[in-house]
Amino acid sequence: MKKWVATAALAAGALMTASMASAGTLDTVKAKGQVVCGHGQGLAGFALPDAQGVWRGLDSDVCRALAAAIFNDPNKVKVVPLTSKDRFTALQSGEIDVLSRNTTWTLSREASLGLEFAGINYYDGQGFMVRKSLKLTSAKELSGASVCVQQGTTTELNLADFFRANKLELKSVTFATNDETTKAYDAGRCDALTTDASGLYSERLRLAKPDDHVVLPEIISKEPLGPSVRKGDDQWLDVVKWTQFVLITAEELGVTQANVDAMLKSDNPEIKRLLGTEGKFGESLGLTNDWAYRIIKHIGNYGESFERNVGEGSPLKIARGLNALWNKGGLQYAPPIR
Repeated sequence: MKKWVATAALAAGALMTASMASAGTLDTVKAKGQVVCGHGQGLAGFALPDAQGVWRGLDSDVCRALAAAIFNDPNKVKVVPLTSKDRFTALQSGEIDVLSRNTTWTLSREASLGLEFAGINYYDGQGFMVRKSLKLTSAKELSGASVCVQQGTTTELNLADFFRANKLELKSVTFATNDETTKAYDAGRCDALTTDASGLYSERLRLAKPDDHVVLPEIISKEPLGPSVRKGDDQWLDVVKWTQFVLITAEELGVTQANVDAMLKSDNPEIKRLLGTEGKFGESLGLTNDWAYRIIKHIGNYGESFERNVGEGSPLKIARGLNALWNKGGLQYAPPIR
């Protein structure tokens, strides 16, 4: 009986998702005059309000790029801050149009939750942060240590896997939100804090004495982070996916926020297709043909977004690493616009 009820509930959820998708998210967004974007509740470098209340960060740039592509105005974004627990329900129910919230792409999330990931805007991996006073050099020395972790995340599952695989004694201390997790660690309730490595660098800035803490070298998981949409709306999936690809392609072709106007006169066929001076690629997505130009003019390319938000020029000072372009030793790669 319980199995039948669960199956029926899952089917009902799938029907609801399919019904909402059939309405056409892009048309709904245009009618609303804004993109409703799901973020976390504040993570420096990825999504955090500035002094004027405008959300800034690598994840925020995805939503701002969508607004630029659709409305030629990156500020036409309504942000809904979400906990890890609420993020998928908000997307499934239609409360938000896109989830851009340092969320890991996994099989179960696509197969069971009615979601579709639209690409990877940050290749990450889970790590550990500890106090320098512990004099630890490896996460494998954490047996018996208490570890602060956010519940309901892949982080919690990876933590258990790592300790079990290495035959270490785990004392996990779970919290509902990222903020609670970090504050508990800073207050000394745990010996270590675990989350995505990028998040550790971000959270370290919030600690009372950031320089007293160190991120250990081990990366214990693959965490491909990226935006997701409701399954069943292929047009909206394409818009979100190709918005991300525009940012990467622009960097590869050397098109920047500063030179994009000059690049409109380029004879390079790839640049002409990117900026809409040749072909009708924007129209095929339900957008204007200068959609990519709008994105680059307002947001810049992926490299510019990375550098100002999380890169060496930001307070986080994270090296490009895996997030370098494919032709510079990294994994960021975009299919051709043609």
